[in-house]
Amino acid sequence: MSIQPRPDIMQIMPYIGGEAKADGATRLVRLASNENAHGFSNLVAKAYQDLATELHRYPDGSAIELRTAIAKQYDLNVDKIVCGAGSEEIISMLIRSYAGQGDEILYSKHGFLMYPIGAKIVGATPVAAEEDNLRTDINALLDQVTDKTKILFVANPNNPTGSYITDKEMRELRDNLRDDVLLVIDSAYAEYVTKPDYACGKDMVDEYDNVVMLRTFSKIYGLAGLRLGWSYCPPDIADVLNRVRGPFNANLVAQAAGIAALQDQEFIKKSIKHNAESLELVASGLDVLGIENYPSVCNFILAKFGENSEDARLFLKSKGVLIRQMGVYDLHDCLRISLGTTEENQILLETIKEYKS
Repeated sequence: MSIQPRPDIMQIMPYIGGEAKADGATRLVRLASNENAHGFSNLVAKAYQDLATELHRYPDGSAIELRTAIAKQYDLNVDKIVCGAGSEEIISMLIRSYAGQGDEILYSKHGFLMYPIGAKIVGATPVAAEEDNLRTDINALLDQVTDKTKILFVANPNNPTGSYITDKEMRELRDNLRDDVLLVIDSAYAEYVTKPDYACGKDMVDEYDNVVMLRTFSKIYGLAGLRLGWSYCPPDIADVLNRVRGPFNANLVAQAAGIAALQDQEFIKKSIKHNAESLELVASGLDVLGIENYPSVCNFILAKFGENSEDARLFLKSKGVLIRQMGVYDLHDCLRISLGTTEENQILLETIKEYKS
């Protein structure tokens, strides 16, 4: 073929999501993709169905009703909200807007894979800082900042480790960061966190002109299939994102579903309560089975299965229980387990017990 991409593009390993199928399984327990165990609100289903005859219509490119609903729910300035097709689209827009050839994009070693992938797409260099016991180390991040650093991504809480850093630590990180480095706080799992010393980052956006917060409807709101995320940005950065985003990047159905999801906060409370109970159930169950697991504030747990982790994953898959391998995150001895319904969590633990017997 005579037409060739840039050589560095071919060095990118494509992102691969969690498995959704297991051949031959009569019962499928999907715990590989951090999806909401309860699905989504009934209000979302109605909003989706109500648009069945409107799919030929373009959505509102500015997503003003959705942004207004987000602003009301989270007490934000509507003009500083920019929506996207999942928060990963906004990650891509930020990288394309603020980094390029010869620049560096910094992130914590076990952070979201789209940070280094996005860097390579624009020809920038991804730089990973070491972590402290699978927890973001702000000093290690600051030690890696150079004159070439353009963006620093911090997933807080972090996927796949489930750990978080405190509001105090995040502010210390920002206060020791150059003003010309963009700090992106990726708070995709913020709604699940109940720790009093945690903050999602929205106040920092209002206080600093180089901090952006990312959020998503894919996790606790259960809209992963519709691809809807949003960012809270200083005005100048919001202006840049609105210049580079697609004119209708948040589709018609996603916008309506997002508005409906925000209206059902009882569903969110139910999801938070169930998640807290599931964290305790699965973590204690793994302890009983002798499987080390790391403290999590999210809707998943990172468990250490040792050198036989892939054997364990494949055994569970053969029984119809899907969990996520972690080799791409350089956590070869670990597996990530999403939290399911109470019944699914029990099936998970029983299947692991069967594997260990």
